[in-house]
Amino acid sequence: MRRPSLRAATVIAALAWCCALPGTVCADQQRDPELKALLQKIIGRTDCFADKYESEVWYKTMEPRLARLVPTHEARVEILDHVYCEAKRDPTLQLPPDLVLALIEVESRFDRWAVSPAGAVGLMQVMPFWPRELGVQNQLVRVAPNIRMGCEILRYYLRVENRNWSRALARYNGSVGRNTYPALVMQRWQRAWRF
Repeated sequence: MRRPSLRAATVIAALAWCCALPGTVCADQQRDPELKALLQKIIGRTDCFADKYESEVWYKTMEPRLARLVPTHEARVEILDHVYCEAKRDPTLQLPPDLVLALIEVESRFDRWAVSPAGAVGLMQVMPFWPRELGVQNQLVRVAPNIRMGCEILRYYLRVENRNWSRALARYNGSVGRNTYPALVMQRWQRAWRF
């Protein structure tokens, strides 16, 4: 039997500590069957409902802002395209794409290789149990699947919380009952990303 690496032991200890706090909801415990069904429904889709003119304005406005965090033009275009498309995917509950950018900045600082102490992965810090539960290959370090799953998870929590952004963001972060994370995302949105 192999001993866990120092990093793995640190992640396990952090997760155990997080889940031991009273009133804390850890991100890895957010296994909701309804959310699983929604993610299975959208995971295979590749279509995008973006209006071409609006997406062009979006790109011209946001690409210079993203340049300070993402070094290559190609990587910026890929992120902006997927954020815009996934935020607009569901006409019954569209997400503000610029708010999604703020969330990504707070979650990973646009590092697609980011892994949190709880084990969340990629730009939008999606928990790795989701690909396993959905029976899809774990590609959370890839831009498109990570943004697709992250946006659908956020949209689901918005519905659960009756479109209350603060509570939905707290659920997304696994910090229900606390306002620190939602306030940070909203602050980044207002100061850096508001379109």
